[in-house]
Amino acid sequence: MPFLDRLQRWADERPDGTAVVVAEKRLSWAEFRDAAGLVPVVPAVTVLPADNSLASAVGFAAAVAGERLCAVLDPSWPQQLLDTIAARITAKFPPDPSAVPRPGGRRIDGVTDGLTDGPPGSPFLIGLTAGTTSIPKAFTRSRESWRTSFDASIEFFGLTAEDVTLAPGPLAASLNLYALAECLYAGSEFHTLKQFDVGDAHAAVSHDGITRLVLVPSMLRLLSERGLAGGVDAAGIRSIVCAGSKLDARTLEAARRWAPNATIFEYYGASELSFVAGAGLPPGQQPQLGGTGIGRPFPGVQIRILDAAGAELPEGGVGNICVRSGMVSDGYLWGDDGQALQSLGGWYTVGDQGYLSAGTLHLLGRRSDMIITAGTNVYPHEVELALASVPGVASAVAAGLADDLRGQRVVAGVVPSHGGVTATQLRAGVEEVLVRTKRPMEYFALTELPLTDRGKLSRQLLADWITRADPRVRRLG
Repeated sequence: MPFLDRLQRWADERPDGTAVVVAEKRLSWAEFRDAAGLVPVVPAVTVLPADNSLASAVGFAAAVAGERLCAVLDPSWPQQLLDTIAARITAKFPPDPSAVPRPGGRRIDGVTDGLTDGPPGSPFLIGLTAGTTSIPKAFTRSRESWRTSFDASIEFFGLTAEDVTLAPGPLAASLNLYALAECLYAGSEFHTLKQFDVGDAHAAVSHDGITRLVLVPSMLRLLSERGLAGGVDAAGIRSIVCAGSKLDARTLEAARRWAPNATIFEYYGASELSFVAGAGLPPGQQPQLGGTGIGRPFPGVQIRILDAAGAELPEGGVGNICVRSGMVSDGYLWGDDGQALQSLGGWYTVGDQGYLSAGTLHLLGRRSDMIITAGTNVYPHEVELALASVPGVASAVAAGLADDLRGQRVVAGVVPSHGGVTATQLRAGVEEVLVRTKRPMEYFALTELPLTDRGKLSRQLLADWITRADPRVRRLG
């Protein structure tokens, strides 16, 4: 059961309280429940291209009722891609030709007919995650796995029914879709925007009583820096939940100044694994800059570091980050290359590498990204975190280039912040953080980060830019 039993409860207990707000349009708990109960659905699979609207939020709730499955797609994807994904889902779950769309809507013994949770172990969500091919990989999640995730995240992040959450990103992204469902489960008010806009987000923080932000680091940096410059008061924000990548020093510093009373959370997880480990930085506490530590296990999560054969490594040994929890997905419908989600003796991994030290998980990155230079294994993520703590660096990316002597050499590109940065400053900045064999041999100034067409950081693209002397790259002497 993901959240519909809770939705019924909140609608009965506080029907007029605000449940969901999208671009200043509001639905109360009773209105949201009744609207979802009136959505015509077929008891099978719904493919939902979800924009940021009340209709999408309501449609998602209706589409996971009973034993139905829902695939939430990004409407900004090319139509051909949307059609291909829809065709694959239809092939996996052929529609019942006798099924007739009908709304729920009728109230029977205090429950909206048709708007009830299915069996806990049944799949309800088809998740999509970018892979090495142009077609996203697809996996399924059970209702019980999300309920377990809700209980873990609510405890870890301290979400209460009094909180007012703003998730300004697209509902089609798993981070924001989960935040919506988590709030529906917790009875907590959820806000989002029609599309991400700094001014609209600041207006929500100033006027809508926002106490909690759920967003990616790039959004947090924009809101914090421009909020400080524009005098936007964020003293009422009590928690900030960031996902997507570890927070760099500049973003942390700006967020701490802008929202001085907030606990800033960052965590490691994966679509296939859900939450794994994380930490919260309380108000007034200084962060450890340049480190790879991501925090301790979430409630109900066990972590081990295993080698490729499934043997447990000693503390400090680098290997596959493997977990056991009730939050792991059911596996793939398509796109599994044998590496996407592996089980090593009942411990699950997506191939991310790391190590444990005094109970804290240290995240290094994917094995496929690893640079081998003169026999030393270097993870770009570790280099990038070190560079991000250097004054004058807005963001950083590291990669390996072919080298006749070393096999590969480590290089780094940085997007300078205001005032710029020199190679000498970069070398001095990482000297105390990285051992000599892990330090970049060359530095390049970038006009922009190398991103794929899906917005993912591409280290291979950085290497390509350097190799072909792309104008977006300038070598720093």
